[in-house]
Amino acid sequence: MNSQIDWRSESLPAHPVGNSSMGAIWRTIRGYILWSYERGSLHYDIMVTLILLFVFVSPLYINFNDKPVERNPHPTGLVVTPDTHGGLIYQIPASAITTDKGVEIRQQLIHIIEPISGAVSISRYEAVQDGAGRVQSYKVWVVKD
Repeated sequence: MNSQIDWRSESLPAHPVGNSSMGAIWRTIRGYILWSYERGSLHYDIMVTLILLFVFVSPLYINFNDKPVERNPHPTGLVVTPDTHGGLIYQIPASAITTDKGVEIRQQLIHIIEPISGAVSISRYEAVQDGAGRVQSYKVWVVKD
């Protein structure tokens, strides 16, 4: 009889440690790293739990520097609304304007609006007055250049 050993039919251990407990630990760790466990198994649930713990607990201990940027409103407190002709209407408080002359008012309005909207041209503006005739704000119709 010819007795040859078929080495392919025998399984060789993946680690030289063999079947010891240390070998089982390394196989488990390798399974976690390679994500080789079936969904719904105990080890799969452990991996998902560890990921969720990292996502929800790590911000308490790790500073990711992901605070929202503080938005500082414009110091004049102006209000912008679209008009029906494709332009914009700015309402600027009268306290932001320091003169009563028409040309200077237009220049100051442009000076306030351009840092917000970029290059614009004023098509018209009007003073909004209260019941006593004091100017409360200016409505400014602008078109982008």
